[in-house]
Amino acid sequence: MNIGELAENLGLEEEEYLELFELFVETSMSDMENLQTAIDEENAEKVAMASHSLKGASGNLGFMELFEVAKKINDEAREGRLDGTSELAQILKEKFNIIASLIQK
Repeated sequence: MNIGELAENLGLEEEEYLELFELFVETSMSDMENLQTAIDEENAEKVAMASHSLKGASGNLGFMELFEVAKKINDEAREGRLDGTSELAQILKEKFNIIASLIQK
């Protein structure tokens, strides 16, 4: 992942992008917890809300792999289908952790 390229795509300086990146990681951790709780509770509305937030934030920063998985979860939850969302949430978490580890280097 090229931070400079992602920043340029958004018309930002790299430092500005890194600030948004850090904020994304912080807020997404909470969203990931909320998503897992909602899945555990089988609450489709809360799953949709948490995945929508993750979808939007990841898409805005150019993290398209995260965006696609969050979108799948969101689409399923909006249709009231939660089968498979737990597995998708695990994939989302793994991809998120890879991205989050970049900010800590």
